[in-house]
Amino acid sequence: MKKNCLTLRTVAAVAAVAVITATQAGCATQVKSLPLAPVSAASSQGADVALYFGAQDHPAVQRQLGHVSYSVRIARTTDGPEASCNKALAQALNKVRGDAREHGANAVVNVKTRFHSTETASTTDYTCGVSPSAAAIAIEGDRVVLQAH
Repeated sequence: MKKNCLTLRTVAAVAAVAVITATQAGCATQVKSLPLAPVSAASSQGADVALYFGAQDHPAVQRQLGHVSYSVRIARTTDGPEASCNKALAQALNKVRGDAREHGANAVVNVKTRFHSTETASTTDYTCGVSPSAAAIAIEGDRVVLQAH
């Protein structure tokens, strides 16, 4: 009888560890690389501050006005991880544009996105972190006044 009791305890302990492992496996934050196009196109309509990602070509810089950096964390939407990341990026781009506007800039160049140590300086993609509860992104760039065409 004692032998069976020990075996049942062992089985129960192993089962408990398996349940904990299975429920915790989906809790980790995922770092995603997603296309910029849908978000940058939607957020640039009517914008008075241009954004140039990575090494994207832009008119000559007349004046440097400093560095800008913002982080955004939003509650994850029910639309899925990509929609949550897109929403976080859109909010971050609005913050960067607002800051540039306040400092007299007409553009932000060398725009990079980041989640923790994963950074992207791409003209086509951005980096975002997404968990079951939130999406987060950091964005940075250089405020400038560009020459008019």
